[in-house]
Amino acid sequence: MTELFIILGVVFLSFALRSFSNRVLRKVGALGILVATFLVFYFPTGSIAAGVGGLLTWFLLPWVELLTRIRRLRLPVDKTLERQTPPGHDRFPALRDMTRKVEDEGFEHAVDSGWDWDGMNQFYRLFYNPDSREQAAICLTEQEGVSWACTTLTSRDAEGAIYRTTDVPFSSPMKNAPGVQINQQPYADSFPKLLKEHRSWITKLGLPADDIVEEEPEELTVLIEQETGRQIKHNLEAGLIRIAEKAGTFRYSWRGLFYLYFQLVKDMVKMC
Repeated sequence: MTELFIILGVVFLSFALRSFSNRVLRKVGALGILVATFLVFYFPTGSIAAGVGGLLTWFLLPWVELLTRIRRLRLPVDKTLERQTPPGHDRFPALRDMTRKVEDEGFEHAVDSGWDWDGMNQFYRLFYNPDSREQAAICLTEQEGVSWACTTLTSRDAEGAIYRTTDVPFSSPMKNAPGVQINQQPYADSFPKLLKEHRSWITKLGLPADDIVEEEPEELTVLIEQETGRQIKHNLEAGLIRIAEKAGTFRYSWRGLFYLYFQLVKDMVKMC
């Protein structure tokens, strides 16, 4: 009984620490959950090996998703964006406020676009700042009853290189195409902060403002389609994905599943 109370105490303390906004306390809370898992397997057996084995089950959990849904997933080789009606308040309640904050920084609304495929929907609201030649995007992804939103900022140079800052906390499910650099800022909790991080990053890279190319706002969707096409081609060549049985679609190879697994584990550790 004492052992049960110890485990419950560690669990309650861990979840309490996870409720704080302080990153250090949250990480201590995550560590406490691992300790509780170890104790669940250690106390009944008295075996350290059993405790360690219990800990490892956390790192095997991603394979449940990978071997079921992801293994069966088929995605289009040619991803075409089409004009979309903005999602309503019930689907994306923060859209209006996020739009206002982007426009307050001098960006102009260019187009609402997106794509649908087999139960997955991605909505893009694209903006352009003609003075700084920066592209901003608000993206809503919806899949199987789960949705999440993100914001990105993109600059392109005359050589075709792409510099993107995003508040997405997750690693990319595929390798980025050559010439694409990503600056992840998951703790930028507002658009002004994300914009500041993007411009600071561009300055640190030593990229002169004159090297940033001017873009036509109506062509932003075409640029996204071209970039996506290059990424798919790059991952086909790398062996992470392969052409599927259904014409015009691709799926993850076993090599790609292992790549995705390590990306998921990295995110698990990073987000603790």
